[in-house]
Amino acid sequence: MKDAVIIGLGPAGITAALYLLRAKADILCFEKMVFGGQINLTDKIENYPGFPNGISGFELAQLFKKQLDEFSPQIISEKVLGVEKDKEGILTVKVSSSEFKTRSIIIATGAYPKRLNIKGEEVFTGRGVSYCAICDAMFFKDKIIAVIGGGNSAIEEAIYLSKFVKKIYLIHRRDRLRADKIFQERLKVLNNVEFVFSSTVEEIRGEKKVESILVNNLNAQTAKEIILDGVFIFAGYTPNTEFLKDFLQLDKGGYIITKENLITNVEGVFACGDVRSGSLKQVVSSCGEGAQTAVGCMKYVEKLKGTSYD
Repeated sequence: MKDAVIIGLGPAGITAALYLLRAKADILCFEKMVFGGQINLTDKIENYPGFPNGISGFELAQLFKKQLDEFSPQIISEKVLGVEKDKEGILTVKVSSSEFKTRSIIIATGAYPKRLNIKGEEVFTGRGVSYCAICDAMFFKDKIIAVIGGGNSAIEEAIYLSKFVKKIYLIHRRDRLRADKIFQERLKVLNNVEFVFSSTVEEIRGEKKVESILVNNLNAQTAKEIILDGVFIFAGYTPNTEFLKDFLQLDKGGYIITKENLITNVEGVFACGDVRSGSLKQVVSSCGEGAQTAVGCMKYVEKLKGTSYD
C-alpha cells in the first residue's frame, strides 16, 4: 500500500514527487515516455526564474532529474491503463503487467500536440509533417516550410526553425497572432517569414513526401496551392486523460476539472500541470501546482493514517 502514486513526470509530477519524498512519504511514480515531458521539446525557456539567459528544455529536465535522483524514487516506465476506487476508499492503479494499491493519486500526465485532422496529415506524418521543431529542424535545412498556428508555441517554434530553413509560411486562421508581444516582435524582424493570415490549410499533398499544401483564405473564400517541403503543426494540445474518462470529471476539452487544493471530484485524487483545466501551461506554474498538490495529498494521507497534526 503506497501513500501516493504520481502518474507523469513532467515539471508538475517531478515537483510533487520532490515534496512528497522530502516528507518521507512512500510513493511510486509512473512515466511512460521521457523524463521531463514536453519541456524536452522546447528549444529555450526564458521565463523560468534563476536562468537570466534562458535554458533549453532538455537541460532543465536533466537538472530536475538530477535533483529527484538524490531521493532514489521508485519509477516504473509503463503506461497507466486505468484507475479505480473501491468501497473502502482504496485506489488501484492498473498497468499491463500489474496493479498497485495506494491511498492517493496525483495525475500529472500533461498533454500532447493536437492534430488538425486534415486530408494528408496522417499520411505524411514523419514524411514532411512534424509537431516538433527541435526534433526535426535539421531535416529541413535550406528548405521551404509552413508553420500552422498563432500562439506562443507556434511562434517560438517558427523563430527556432527560421535559423535552419530558407523560408517559412506562417499560417493562422485569425487576422492577427495571439502569441505574447515579445515573441511577435522577434518573429516580425525575420526576413524569411511570410505571414498568411485569415487562412486555413485544407489539404497536405505529395507523393512519397510533402510537396505542397492547399490553403483557403477565409475572407475571400479562395484556395491556392503553396509548393513547399514540410509542414509544422502547432495547433494546441490534447490532454492525456483517455484512461480517466470514466473515472474523473473532465471538461469538454478532456482536461481534468479540479476544486480547491487541486483535488478532483474523486476524494484522494489530485491533478496538476497541463492536464488540469485552467492551467496556465507554463513550466513555472506547473511546478507550483505540483507543490500544491503534494501538500494537499500529504495532509489527506496523514488524515487517513491517523497521523495528522490537526
